[in-house]
Amino acid sequence: MVLSEASSDSSEVTVPCTFASRYARTSLPRFKMAETSIPKEAAYQIINDELMLDGNPRLNLASFVTTWMEPECDKLIMASVNKNYVDMDEYPVTTELQNRCVNIIAHLFNAPLGDSEIAVGVGTVGSSEAIMLAGLAFKRKWQNKRKAEGKPYDKPNIVTGANVQVCWEKFARYFEVELKEVKLTEGYYVMDPVKAVEMVDENTICVAAILGSTLNGEFEDVKLLNDFWETPIHVDAASGGFIAPFLYPELEWDFRLPLVKSINVSGHKYGLVYAGIGWVIWRSKEDLPEELIFHINYLGADQPTFTLNFSKGSSQVIAQYYQLIRLGYEGYRNIMENCWANAKVLKEGLENTGRFTIVSKDIGVPLVAFSLKDRSLHDEFEIADYLRKYGWIVPAYTMAPDAQHVTVLRVVIREDFSRTLAERIVADIQKVLHELDALPSKIAPATMSEEKKAREITNTWKKFVQRKKTGVC
Repeated sequence: MVLSEASSDSSEVTVPCTFASRYARTSLPRFKMAETSIPKEAAYQIINDELMLDGNPRLNLASFVTTWMEPECDKLIMASVNKNYVDMDEYPVTTELQNRCVNIIAHLFNAPLGDSEIAVGVGTVGSSEAIMLAGLAFKRKWQNKRKAEGKPYDKPNIVTGANVQVCWEKFARYFEVELKEVKLTEGYYVMDPVKAVEMVDENTICVAAILGSTLNGEFEDVKLLNDFWETPIHVDAASGGFIAPFLYPELEWDFRLPLVKSINVSGHKYGLVYAGIGWVIWRSKEDLPEELIFHINYLGADQPTFTLNFSKGSSQVIAQYYQLIRLGYEGYRNIMENCWANAKVLKEGLENTGRFTIVSKDIGVPLVAFSLKDRSLHDEFEIADYLRKYGWIVPAYTMAPDAQHVTVLRVVIREDFSRTLAERIVADIQKVLHELDALPSKIAPATMSEEKKAREITNTWKKFVQRKKTGVC
């Protein structure tokens, strides 16, 4: 038995026991600050116990975000977690590492840089901020041009596919830009370049192409967009920017295309860094209007800044540099090849069940998106719910307009998703299908009479209950 002691002096409270519940026998306020302090050990244990109810990040197959890094990088992250990245004068080495990352990524994206030329770009807290910055640059350049021509500049628009991530909708709403979306069709879940051309007008500030659609991982044809018109292009390579250079080096989607003016990428996705880092790279200085860059000196030196956030941690910038020098081209290529190999194992396993249609592509982000061939009795949302019993977090969702009648499940293959896990989830999906087949349908056929529906449901449940009773003590 473990004994607990508490000093009468509240400043010297000790907790020589394992669980803080001994010090929290009454509920702590959840939405108001408590009047008194509690021991640090108690605070830790209370929070840790609640966090145990979260899902396992490794089994969260909904997320593109990195959930594992090497211990050496974890040490670097913890050693720099107290550095405020924005204080460039105080932390010049961290600033230098950020500049190195920008240049490495710019060269990876084939930016037209001379031997001694410095790339134009910035680290962000993710692709959402990166897209806001790129969008603002396009808007300001378009406005400046319209003003010089004596034309109205109050109705800018962006042309995208309906499959874009919600951050594009946020940019359009927050910064008063019309979002013109190319609708999807069944079997074609990315922006149709021909339809996009029809939407472009004199008020279009740019066309946003997606290199790795969130819905099914597919790459949009950026080269075809480049060849179709003279409108500037931004490539949202949040998911695909750290995949295409290593798996598809001949694919032209980046600064090799003259109309591509800026590219964003998420370091915390296939850049292999924990959440909180993104990058935006511009083709040249001319593509980032100078009036958007602020210069401050109250931290000790002149510091140019073009970000929506000011203070932010240095850890993720340092972690990105670690991955870039640790892995190099060879390491990234090996990891991406392995991800695709595991995606293939999963895809073939699902196809072998005979129950699913694969809607993802063989070229794109390493993920598997799939739909039920027969939805007359059960649907993808039920499968997602039942998979949670086995620990898996697999999203089920409908496609964007006008393909919203199509429902899919999606498994994202990350570095920490092994072949063993791929084989295991196939086995668990088969178990789920078997369980659902034994249950009454939640989706009754429209042609069935109400009386027949009720009778079938009753009979099915009787069989289910009888079977469940077998072997129970």
